[in-house]
Amino acid sequence: MLNTTYKKRIYLAAPHMSGKEQKYIHEAFETNWIAPLGPNVDAFEKEIADYVGANEAVAVSSGTAAIHLALSLLDVKKGDKVFCSSLTFIASANPIIYQGAEPVFIDSEPETWNMSPRALEKALLDASGEGTLPKAVIVVNLYGQSAKMDEIVSICNYYEVPIIEDAAESLGSSYKGKPSGTFGRFGIYSFNGNKIITTSGGGMLISNDHEAIQKARFLATQARDPAPHYQHSKLGYNYRMSNILAGIGRGQLEVLEDRVNAKRDIFERYTKELTHLSGLFFMPELEETRSNRWLTTLTIDEKEAGVSVKKLLNALSEENIEARPVWKPLHLQPIFHGISYYPHSERENVSEDLFRNGICLPSGTNMTVEDQTRTIHCIKMAIEQ
Repeated sequence: MLNTTYKKRIYLAAPHMSGKEQKYIHEAFETNWIAPLGPNVDAFEKEIADYVGANEAVAVSSGTAAIHLALSLLDVKKGDKVFCSSLTFIASANPIIYQGAEPVFIDSEPETWNMSPRALEKALLDASGEGTLPKAVIVVNLYGQSAKMDEIVSICNYYEVPIIEDAAESLGSSYKGKPSGTFGRFGIYSFNGNKIITTSGGGMLISNDHEAIQKARFLATQARDPAPHYQHSKLGYNYRMSNILAGIGRGQLEVLEDRVNAKRDIFERYTKELTHLSGLFFMPELEETRSNRWLTTLTIDEKEAGVSVKKLLNALSEENIEARPVWKPLHLQPIFHGISYYPHSERENVSEDLFRNGICLPSGTNMTVEDQTRTIHCIKMAIEQ
């Protein structure tokens, strides 16, 4: 292998500016709307709501903050339970702990890698029998792929449990023609630096419930009462997005469809060049869904491929190419030791298998074809040697 000092770094998913952001940032500086809130925030909220077909949206400091607000709006508190996808980043579940509630983790299923309706139904049946139904179910759309929302919505409606749809990774994706993030009582998006569009750091809470979104704005702005002095009757949070960052988001949103198409092109190049190799299985796309393919992910059958995930990661790292394992399931995280977990079936722990065998490949939309070709060549060399 060549010394990485002489190799350009290829990132997993670097921010990709379009140039359109400068217009809105410049307007903010020219009008001195530098403090949090302002015209860009108002416009960004409306533009996101219009894009996904939601009634309203509130721009906040992170996707985590959006989940926290959703749980607060659902009156989740100490002693309550909240069901959550296990195969996800810890930010999906941390707000449950913020509220003093108890998470219950639900396994994935193989067709989408997302929450297993079978496991969810079993968990809700048990909870119903014990008289401890959860206050909410947090469903995550992993790597841009929607979960099986028809089944999940049907199950949750039967037990009258509201859904928070964590679409942090799936803005621009759809399920049966309906935008990702719009199936639950609340939906959330993330604009972290690695997401398909970014505001550097930020998030959005969406809902068709006008009253709830108004309350979310109140809570996210330190819950300041309408008084001439600073008065607070409820606990609030410093969660609002700044006008500068919202300007970045507005420019990014203008190129979202271009970014989705680019992500899907990246996925297609990977599959075209690598599917002939034994033991590689790319993340599926459920019928009647359109994934934004935020990250190209696949699993490796070590016996068939002749290479382990660890060995492939090391080979890519030696070439200064960033790749990562699939998310470690939350029920395996030390911080959640002893928390209840429902597997897909008695014999199948799908999320554990995906973590053990899964890898995320560089998928940034500012990655050149040459960068991707280099990545593909490295993978081929690691497998075929």
